[in-house]
Amino acid sequence: MTNSASLSRRAAAELIGTAALLVVVIGSGIQAAALTADTAVALVANSLASAIGLGLIITLFGPLSGAHLNPVVTLTSWWGRRTGGEGLDGREALIYAAAQTAGAIGGAVLAETMFGRVPGTFSTQIRDGGHLLIGEVVATAGLVLVIQGLGRIGRPKLIPAAVAAYIAAAIWFTSSGSFANPAGTIGRSFSDSFTGIAPQSLPGFVAAQLVGGILGLVLAALLYGNTRAAAAGAVGPVAESSTAEPVYQTVS
Repeated sequence: MTNSASLSRRAAAELIGTAALLVVVIGSGIQAAALTADTAVALVANSLASAIGLGLIITLFGPLSGAHLNPVVTLTSWWGRRTGGEGLDGREALIYAAAQTAGAIGGAVLAETMFGRVPGTFSTQIRDGGHLLIGEVVATAGLVLVIQGLGRIGRPKLIPAAVAAYIAAAIWFTSSGSFANPAGTIGRSFSDSFTGIAPQSLPGFVAAQLVGGILGLVLAALLYGNTRAAAAGAVGPVAESSTAEPVYQTVS
């Protein structure tokens, strides 16, 4: 499937989609924390709302921009083009990442305002320690592997549901809570709430996410080969798509 939307429309889709994602993640966290003092119950509510919202946003914005919503996913698309496949060029990738970051900050401010809180207040929730950074590497690598793997075996239509399910699970099975998104992580620093992260924790988390993105690409290449090779070697129903970049690509 070829996307004919202009770059400005695609950038707008990335900005609005990422803003919507942050509204869902932060807003559901604020609501959950207000309704229960039980952290486990609050996390259940937050993870379910985040997963459902993410799946819907990918489905809605995927046909416009690919619904990356995440600079790491955008970088994997850029890398795909650099290695002979389809994807974004360097200028497009920079515009996508800028739109995602601006959208994430705007979404955080909107969520805070919507719940009658002071917008723009930085989070005081410090998240540090090597174990949390390992969790972010694992979370981001898994996300990239899900997206790349489904794309390379010709099942891109499964990506919205698969990514949503993965994020819901990763929020629970990773020590970091699976931020797995540099733009989203920056946005969440603008909310002193259940899902927030203090600005001083940003460098470690973003670095871990970038490492995880690289690891995810390496794992995808190891397991499935390059996009062309995977498509050429596919058998039966797996060979239902071409070597094109998946239409739906994201995260949290």
